Amino acid sequence: MKWRIVKGEKKDAMRFFELLKQNAVFLFAIGNTRTAEIPGITVAGANPDLIRYTPPADVELLCYGKCRSIDAIPATPDGKPTPALITYTAIRLTKVPFFVVDSGLMVKPKTPHISIGAPVGGNIKDGAAMSVDEVKESFERAKKLGEQMSKLADVLIIGESIPAGTATAGAVLRAFGVKAAVSSSMPSNPVELKRSVIESAVKRVRSDDVFEVISEVGDPVMVGVAGIACGSSKPVLLAGGTQMAAIAHIIKRIDEGRDISIATTVYVAEDDTADIAEISPVTVVAADPGLADSAKPGLRAYAEGFVKEGVGAGGATLLAYARGLSKQEFLKEVEGDYERIVELA
Repeated sequence: MKWRIVKGEKKDAMRFFELLKQNAVFLFAIGNTRTAEIPGITVAGANPDLIRYTPPADVELLCYGKCRSIDAIPATPDGKPTPALITYTAIRLTKVPFFVVDSGLMVKPKTPHISIGAPVGGNIKDGAAMSVDEVKESFERAKKLGEQMSKLADVLIIGESIPAGTATAGAVLRAFGVKAAVSSSMPSNPVELKRSVIESAVKRVRSDDVFEVISEVGDPVMVGVAGIACGSSKPVLLAGGTQMAAIAHIIKRIDEGRDISIATTVYVAEDDTADIAEISPVTVVAADPGLADSAKPGLRAYAEGFVKEGVGAGGATLLAYARGLSKQEFLKEVEGDYERIVELA
């Protein structure tokens, strides 16, 4: 099976799948939170010093087929590649246009990009992520961007890249009274560490106002994605895991009628710590890139609990399937890109 419904009605899932066959535009909101500086909370980079380079390197890979800010593509400490590799393959094959959105970066990417003027997020364990004014102003700029981008397409697909985004997502969900998902890019998920950070952060929340919650325990990428979605005049597919579930709650609290769904990977859907079906307020579909059948250990690792999702990988895989690729064809293309970008490099 290439993809399946995790939550929601079949007609809603099929409507988005059919939309992907039409004019689509992919946007990638990327940013940083200093929450990622907490030791052990993320492996989104080969070492802590490189974490700030992970988001720009991810989109550089999408743009050029290689990274320019760092010498190699982002990877876990033992070499498992960024999910941007999967997204790169899907975009290369479908030729869907994409745009990079600076939503609070420490390091700017060496690609064309659009800025919404968002700040870098603070460490939510120690204090507020952003000021309420910064959140509201960045949201309004992102909303204008979504308004303009939606004139170009029948559907917007939005992916993200932000190290430690699962921790801030868990905090926002907890602040909203939803189960605090603690998904991770590692099989040995640092659940207790994340729960500790989330609980410390949520204790400071004194309001149920959506912008105040984001400013206290969220991150700037949430602001960018939610703003773009709320500004769009067309349906929006949120491509990601628990971060997108938290963002879906934000969007629905701002605009209940907004037409959104989530596309993730089967690796997130099968992750009990993510529990994406329970925490999402909208339809969720899961695409299977077929990596369990790969001859490459670095790719097979995804099916073994590593990395799982990011940089829109689930939505990009679904896009490839909507455009007619078989699961076997897509896997072969991903393996070819892996050989060229990872092994030969």
